[in-house]
Amino acid sequence: MNSLMLDEARSAPDSVATQLAADGERYATLGATLRAQPPTAVVTVARGSSDHAASYLAYLLMARYGQLVTSLPMSLVTLYHAPLTTPGTLALAISQSGRSPDLIEPIEVFRRGQATTVALVNDADSPLAAASEWVMPLHAGAEQSVAATKSFICSLSAGARLAASWQDDRELLAALHELPETLRAAAALDWSAGIETLASGERMMVIGRGTGLAVAQEAALKFKETCMIQAEVFSSAEVQHGPMALVDAGYPMLVFAPRGPAQAGLITLAAQMRERGASVLLAAPPDIQGRQLTLASTGCDDLDPIAAIQSFYVLVEAVARARGRNPDCPPHLNKVTSTV
Repeated sequence: MNSLMLDEARSAPDSVATQLAADGERYATLGATLRAQPPTAVVTVARGSSDHAASYLAYLLMARYGQLVTSLPMSLVTLYHAPLTTPGTLALAISQSGRSPDLIEPIEVFRRGQATTVALVNDADSPLAAASEWVMPLHAGAEQSVAATKSFICSLSAGARLAASWQDDRELLAALHELPETLRAAAALDWSAGIETLASGERMMVIGRGTGLAVAQEAALKFKETCMIQAEVFSSAEVQHGPMALVDAGYPMLVFAPRGPAQAGLITLAAQMRERGASVLLAAPPDIQGRQLTLASTGCDDLDPIAAIQSFYVLVEAVARARGRNPDCPPHLNKVTSTV
């Protein structure tokens, strides 16, 4: 019997297809508005998996178009009541539920301060949606498992769609419409080679870089919440500083190496870690020698991380079950987290 997590993860391609078939005029209008009145600053407002999706969107905007983006520490608003200067700012909130108080309050503050507020949110009737000027529904559908899967993937695709609409990037928009089919292929890839390496471990590292760092962040979180593995995420650059001291014989590492400028360094790092004796799982496209896990390629390098996390969710659900865990009900966690 499949877990809810696995069923929901495998339904993500259909959810993305639904999302891409809807709200075309809304995205086009928002994009035209942002081009006509470019923001003077851009901030993201998100927690947990949604914050990883925000990191992906931020990296797209910065690397692809040169638009600087800052992740807002919400406590600046909710605890410190900082006198932020918000006119001309674009505030991008991402949330599955749209009910976390520490997301809603900053968006209310930004909107009162004459910022442009946008919510990428699964529940279009949520308080976060009500607080935002622009609501871009994720169309992920109901998600019952505590561990977010399809809503995260829909957050990634919605972020890419927003970025492409803002910059009128026809190449990225065209590649997005091919994404559901690639996600179906990614969900069917065999990543079972990773189960034995991860089923008995208690600690590990997950490595990514560039647009792929966000999915490494998400993977580390999923290892923690569904498998009870103390997984730490690093970029392939920073892991070569202090964290390198932790790596010894048999140390598990998952390295995401999708196409793009960061790939060569990630593959080199994987080889170096193997020389140190680490148990490295390299996730890379079929043409890369030494990979254990195959990555599907999309119509645009910058969308490849979305296909990578689609394949990963199938693996991590299997690892959780191999460790005797119920991936649908992680201990101490709820679907909606209320913090300030």
